[in-house]
Amino acid sequence: MAKSLAGGGRRRAGLRAWVVRVGSSIVIWTAVMHLMQILGPASWQPRLPKTWPSAACLDRRDPLRPNSTSMDAAAAALGEDGGAHLSPPALLPRRLYKSNGYLRVTCNGGLNQMRAAICDMVTVARYLNLTLVVPELDKTSFWADPSDFGDIFDVDHFINSLRDEVKIVRALPQKIKRKGNREPLSMQPISWSSEKYYLRQILPLIRRHKVMHFNRSDARLANNGIPMRLQKLRCRVNYEALRFTPQIEELGSKLVALLLQRSSSFVVLHLRYEMDMLAFSGCSHGCSERETEELTRMRYAYPWWKEKEIDSEKKRLDGLCPLTPEETALVLKALGFSSDTLIYIASGEIFGGEARMASLRAEFPKIVRKEMLLSEEELRPFRNHSTQMAALDYLVSIASDVFIPTYDGNMAKVVEGHRRYTGFHKTILLDRRKIVELLDLLQDEELSWDEFTESMRELHKDRMGQPTRRNVLLGRPKEEDYFYSNPQECLAVPQRRYPHENSNANNKLRDSDI
Repeated sequence: MAKSLAGGGRRRAGLRAWVVRVGSSIVIWTAVMHLMQILGPASWQPRLPKTWPSAACLDRRDPLRPNSTSMDAAAAALGEDGGAHLSPPALLPRRLYKSNGYLRVTCNGGLNQMRAAICDMVTVARYLNLTLVVPELDKTSFWADPSDFGDIFDVDHFINSLRDEVKIVRALPQKIKRKGNREPLSMQPISWSSEKYYLRQILPLIRRHKVMHFNRSDARLANNGIPMRLQKLRCRVNYEALRFTPQIEELGSKLVALLLQRSSSFVVLHLRYEMDMLAFSGCSHGCSERETEELTRMRYAYPWWKEKEIDSEKKRLDGLCPLTPEETALVLKALGFSSDTLIYIASGEIFGGEARMASLRAEFPKIVRKEMLLSEEELRPFRNHSTQMAALDYLVSIASDVFIPTYDGNMAKVVEGHRRYTGFHKTILLDRRKIVELLDLLQDEELSWDEFTESMRELHKDRMGQPTRRNVLLGRPKEEDYFYSNPQECLAVPQRRYPHENSNANNKLRDSDI
């Protein structure tokens, strides 16, 4: 009996000790978590948003180009069966905060306009301490692409890579839907707004209504005058969080590999001579009368294209039209590109088809498109999905040795910025207004070919994507340099050449900012 009581006492003592240990562990873990929230992830984790982007930016490599180091590392991680044994990346610590409400966003425009808008809306959601619903993509514009966010971008990566900044959910929770029988407040934020506009005018509305829907999202955040930490978050979303789906990434990598099999280097020509651009801009130089009428009918068919009566020749002389294929051939030749240059055309269907491409192809016979490099079976899942096709062109563009846009649309600008971010890779920014002037002088025989060539090279020697500061025009945001074409706040440039106005010591957003 005594032994039984002694054994029972020991068991109870052991149980009490176990309970104490468990309780102590819980208390210590809770304290550590609170300490992490106070000090921020920079105090304990090597991935430091506070100093992001780091000095590693100086050694950025083209993401789709193979290199010996990455290939050796990949080989070491593969077993005999070819299966990868890499551990999944560790999740970032979730930022804990009291959400002020939900933000729904409907993007508008093509791939790159929507891409920039997503970066802006994540930044707004973070600044206002909101919960962001995965953005909805445009399905009603000219392209009529039915693709959802998850058809273009890796949703899991998008959510997880930003969890230390903002909570992102795939859809509004059912309890939120059930609470409100009416549609959420829907509005268009004012274009080119500062963060103060969202704090003073939008946040009170969200607190009142709990759910806000932005039905347009293009250019809703200013290029300049935004705090450094917010500018860096825009970059982080663009260059880290917005990763294309594995299917798109894989096919993009294959395109780059196929190009490099043909040549050790290649040029991407963003030849924006497509029907929608010509109709929208009213540019018809070199078009037949029938083609001009076709473009005009299309422009009037879309009510949201506000400008209807357009003087095509005036726009061309002002440098506001995409270069024609014929003009592009002369420009490339004058800039010194040889006839054996491998050129990848990044665009949709060229207006006028192969007949319109004849002059360009005669000068540069090694012109290819994705349709020439990939099989019909490989491209079939992407057919009738212009945004997904544009994503393939985007991946090839950022991996190219030289990128040349013939018009400064959204793709041209966003790719330019991405190439700056990955190491200031050569992007030739054509001065179309001056080019048109020189082309007309050449055609009128007022300039010799040698004079034209010399003028073209002198004109563009400082337009190769070198480090430069954005041009700021107060009160004229549409005319100033676009943030995403030159995200200077995020670029690793020597201090003596490119000083930052603000210290990097306070780039991490603080909860006290709201």
